[in-house]
Amino acid sequence: MADLKERLLLPKPASAFNLRDSSCRPAASGWLGVEVSGLKKRGQGLRSWIRVDANGNSQVIEVDKFTMMRRCDLPARDLRLLDPLFVYPSTILGREKAIVVNLEQIRCIITADEVLLLNSLDSYVLQYVVELQRRLQAADVGEVWQSEGPELSRRRGSRNFDIMLANASPDYLPFEFRALEVALETACTFLDTQAAELEIEAYPLLDELTSKISTLNLERVRRLKSRLVALTRRVQKVRDEIEQLMDDDGDMAEMYLTEKKRRMESSFYGDQSLMGARSVDVLLSVSAPISPVSSPPCGRKLEKSLSIARSRQESVRSSESVNRIEELEMLLEAYFVVIDSTLNKLTSLKEYIDDTEDFINIQLDNVRNQLIQFELLLTTATFVVAIFGVVAGIFGMNFPIPLFDDPDAFKWVMIITGVSGLIMFCLFLWFYKYRRLMPL
Repeated sequence: MADLKERLLLPKPASAFNLRDSSCRPAASGWLGVEVSGLKKRGQGLRSWIRVDANGNSQVIEVDKFTMMRRCDLPARDLRLLDPLFVYPSTILGREKAIVVNLEQIRCIITADEVLLLNSLDSYVLQYVVELQRRLQAADVGEVWQSEGPELSRRRGSRNFDIMLANASPDYLPFEFRALEVALETACTFLDTQAAELEIEAYPLLDELTSKISTLNLERVRRLKSRLVALTRRVQKVRDEIEQLMDDDGDMAEMYLTEKKRRMESSFYGDQSLMGARSVDVLLSVSAPISPVSSPPCGRKLEKSLSIARSRQESVRSSESVNRIEELEMLLEAYFVVIDSTLNKLTSLKEYIDDTEDFINIQLDNVRNQLIQFELLLTTATFVVAIFGVVAGIFGMNFPIPLFDDPDAFKWVMIITGVSGLIMFCLFLWFYKYRRLMPL
């Protein structure tokens, strides 16, 4: 992984003198890289891409946007989906010559011969490149082993070779689906890892919150829930994208880039052979003598046979496309199950958070009810004590009565007032219990 990171580091920018010198030299390949950057207009900056071919070889190239559009036959809006400066939801688009994949950190363009991945030092991007190279090289080893035959394979019955073939797991999918499978696997692994980390952090925090309700714990749970909502939205978008592809046979058929490329080549060679046959027929008809007996021309027979052959070939291709759509559907279904499992984890965690919130609300309601009951008791006791104030106010008036001359009058007034207040307080408690306002 460290060696790959060093190889995929961005190259140092060339000086202005080197750019002027290199602008006079034509590019060695079809890519417009640093060699022709002097011919570019200002504002059309280069972008670093990691190119992985069908043999598993990778290299870092610098390509501008318009060259990429012409190379992959993509509109500008599809390339904007891969721009790291903008935040777009997860998308998988099937085009005429490429598949545009935007799955979390994996932003790439998949063609029938190569994968163009935005260069990044993210660990999951490097993991995608390493895993794709490993699978492509393993598939090449499996094809070589199958082509060598059983006799040579018995002669090469070494233990290391068997272990390497055991890890290869023969895969007969075309190149674009292998690259798409690795992209789906990397994205699902990334989301599942984040969900697992969130689970590890969430459950102890929620248990701590149920035992001790504090402002700090509530703030931590609030941040946790916001992260959960954002992650659930991202997982849901990936799941919806895979489900949409599985439901649309036309989109899945558009993603067979190798098959479309083979059809274009076969149709091109077929047209050339038809033109050659027609030219031969014309030459024969010119060189042959004119017969008075009317006979059907050979060109019409040839065209009729070619049309019948084409119709049969199209019917065979249609049946093969239906079978291969089923293969792609099975591939998407496998990762749909994985991402659906991740979504179920997040849904269970959200339900656990909701249950914890309900439990906390119940606890807070219970405390609130206890405070209300205590306040009711204090109000009742205050009313009973206020009776003593009423009695003191009555006897404090400035008018003579015979009761003031009795030396035991104060004692009897206090006893009668206290007993009356106690009886009244007990009556209030009985009323609260009768009305079920207080559990006594």
